[in-house]
Amino acid sequence: MRTLLLLAVGVVAVSLSGPLMAAAAVPPLAIAFWRNGFATVALAPAATLRRREELAGLRGRRLALVLASGAALALHFATWVTSLTLTSVASATAIVCLQLAWVVAWQLLRGERFRGVVIAGLVVAFAGVLVVSGVDLSLSVHKLVGDLCALVGGVAAAAYTVIGSRARTSVSTTSYTFVCYGSCAVLLAVACVVAGQDLGGYPLKQWGLLLLVTATAQMLGHSVFNHLVATTGPLLVSLSLLLEVPGAALLAALILGQHPPAAALGGLVVILVGMGLVVWGRRGSAAAEALVEPPLE
Repeated sequence: MRTLLLLAVGVVAVSLSGPLMAAAAVPPLAIAFWRNGFATVALAPAATLRRREELAGLRGRRLALVLASGAALALHFATWVTSLTLTSVASATAIVCLQLAWVVAWQLLRGERFRGVVIAGLVVAFAGVLVVSGVDLSLSVHKLVGDLCALVGGVAAAAYTVIGSRARTSVSTTSYTFVCYGSCAVLLAVACVVAGQDLGGYPLKQWGLLLLVTATAQMLGHSVFNHLVATTGPLLVSLSLLLEVPGAALLAALILGQHPPAAALGGLVVILVGMGLVVWGRRGSAAAEALVEPPLE
C-alpha cells in the first residue's frame, strides 16, 4: 500500500511539470534556470556540510563527467521548456519521454543485441512520434517546431542519463546532483543573457509557480522515484514513469484547457505502447537499469 501511494505521489509530481511551466508567464530559459537554481540552493546544506571532502576532491575525469551531464541537462531543459510554448503539453511530454528509446538506441549503436520485442517497441514508439508530428504540422508550423524541440530535449535527457550513470559510479548522489544542477543553472543563466530573456521582475504569482514546479517535479517526484528504484526495482519504476504522459495530458486539460485533437491523442497512445514494449523487453538488463533515471521534466 505504501509503495502504491509513493508511486501515485511521484507520478502526479512529475506530471505537474509540463502544465505548471506552460502556465507560467516567464521566459522558457528563465524557467529552466530558476528550477535548477532553486534545486541547487535546496541541496546546498546537505552537499556542503556532509559531502565537503568529496566535493573538494572532485576533479579530473569525475568532474568532467558531472559537468558534461550538467551541460546535457541544460540542453534538455532549454529545448523542452521552449517546446511547451510552441506545442501542447501532451505532445511535448510524450515526445520528450522518448529518452528511454534514445538510451536503448545508444546501446544498439554500441553493438548490444536486443530481443525482438525491444526493436518492435522502438519502431512503434517512433511511429507514434510521426503521427503526433503530422497532426501538429497540419495545425501550424509552430507546433511542429515545438515537437522538434521536444525531440531534441529527449535526446539530451538520454545523454544526461548515460553520462550521469557513469559519473554516479564514483560520486555520491548528493554531490552529483548538487554540482550537476549548479552547472546546469550557470549555463542556462548564460543562455538567458544571450537570448535576452529576463531573469527577474516577475509578479509574485510567477515566483510561486517556479517554486511549486521545483518542489514537485524537480525535488519530490525524482526523490520518490529514486527511492522506489531501490525498493521495487527498475521495471516497475520505468513503467510507472510512462504514466507521466497521460497524467500531464489530463492535468493540462484541467489547468490550461488544452485538448489535443483525437488523432494526436492516438499518436500519444502509440508512443506509450511502444515505450512499454521497450521497457518490458529490457527488464533485468544493464540497459534497463540505465532507464530508471526519472525524466527531468
